[in-house]
Amino acid sequence: MSDTRLLILSRDEAHYRRLLHKEALPGLTLLGRPGEAPNAELVAQAQLLLGEPAAIAPWLKEARQLQWAQSTYAGVDALLQPGLRQDYRLTNIREIFGPLMSEYVFAHLLSLTRHLPLYREQQKQGQWQAVPYQGLAGRQMLILGTGSIGQHLARTAQHFGMKVKGVNRSGREVAGFEATYQPSALPRLLAKSEVIVSVLPSTPQTRHLLTPALLSHCKRGAILFNVGRGDLIASDALISALRQGLLGAAVMDVFEEEPLPASSPLWHQANLIITPHNAAWSLPDQVTRIFARNYRLWQAQAPLEYQVDFRRGY
Repeated sequence: MSDTRLLILSRDEAHYRRLLHKEALPGLTLLGRPGEAPNAELVAQAQLLLGEPAAIAPWLKEARQLQWAQSTYAGVDALLQPGLRQDYRLTNIREIFGPLMSEYVFAHLLSLTRHLPLYREQQKQGQWQAVPYQGLAGRQMLILGTGSIGQHLARTAQHFGMKVKGVNRSGREVAGFEATYQPSALPRLLAKSEVIVSVLPSTPQTRHLLTPALLSHCKRGAILFNVGRGDLIASDALISALRQGLLGAAVMDVFEEEPLPASSPLWHQANLIITPHNAAWSLPDQVTRIFARNYRLWQAQAPLEYQVDFRRGY
């Protein structure tokens, strides 16, 4: 297989060009000139696309020769919208986000449980006043999603002496978790969990999974993290749970609408921490290594790594 034409649709296009030139992948031709904006003529020539899902989606109709698209993100929601074609192979990025997600979750968890924001404020006021706290050992963490990210989080939690339970679609056992369950077990699991972390993808089954009725089962004072997909919980349901004390705090990196509008009431919720979808970035050098491995598999007409099942959504 020769003269395989790739178009890069990414804000990091220049970086990807440099990295791909170093890879010297046989038979690969990069379309367009460095910095050239995509156009219908270029897209129509491409057999392969590499880029962010939101950058690829508007060009799918024009990509008449498309055989494979490599997402630079784990989440491919933008390419799964109703009406978009699914007659090509789609791969995403996996296996690299566990350490970054663990850093994010435990940075915030330790900050909250050790009252670090409070002490920072006391320092500004010249106050010396200790506040009681409870360590993480013996607390239960419930992880929604038991893939590679969930497994890394589970191992990290165990280092702190936490009990770790997991939820996945089938309830199958997964290494690193004390036990795993199907979503139907959520009411009793939420009632016993001090920390809840979602790394779930966006699927019809996970959208608004955390309903007000389900959140009513939460253990009082529980801390909720969402580093998966923003449609896990509706904004009004989250605000209500925080204001009613069903949740002690929430740390949200993802939202149904991004960027989060300035008019959103979420900005003003005192026990909510908001970050701009930056818990774990896809770095071009890591993405390029995955693409290069997949390219060689594609040339050999072998199954690709991390291929997305359009029906499941991940």
